[in-house]
Amino acid sequence: MPTWKPSGPRKRRTREHVIADLSINHVERAVLLCGWTAQRTTHDYGIDLLMETYTVAGEPESGRVLFQVKATDKLNVREKGNTVAVRLEWRDVWAWRTEPMPVFLILYDANTDQAYWLHVQPYFVGSRRRPPRHRATTTTVYLPCDQRLNEAAIRQFAQVRDAVLARIRGVIFP
Repeated sequence: MPTWKPSGPRKRRTREHVIADLSINHVERAVLLCGWTAQRTTHDYGIDLLMETYTVAGEPESGRVLFQVKATDKLNVREKGNTVAVRLEWRDVWAWRTEPMPVFLILYDANTDQAYWLHVQPYFVGSRRRPPRHRATTTTVYLPCDQRLNEAAIRQFAQVRDAVLARIRGVIFP
């Protein structure tokens, strides 16, 4: 049997890989503590997790909550400590804005094991609706430091989803 050696070093698990997995785990844990499920997407096109909720009888409820999860070791704190900044691609933002179900951006800080959240669709209304005229490919968003991811936030996300479904049902069944 011929021996073949690849040129160069083998692929390595980097710190970025580790904190990316920790960030997903952080969101999944908060969802699971509410008694619900979080499904990882196989192919990431701007959505990492889908949250499904259940009635007290354990029956699945309609609709989903979608998550894009980012991770960092270097939290970019802004506005006198009131917000954290994260850079996003406009093509992802555009897809999230047109999504009928609520999309939440989660930024996980690996150093403190805490995460911050932002409801994407309402954030991008008014002057933030579209990219600047010079066709920027990225934008920076600011997540409030007081919006920490925990069980209460996860339950709030389900209420947002319920409000969206109520509006959709009102249009379909006036």
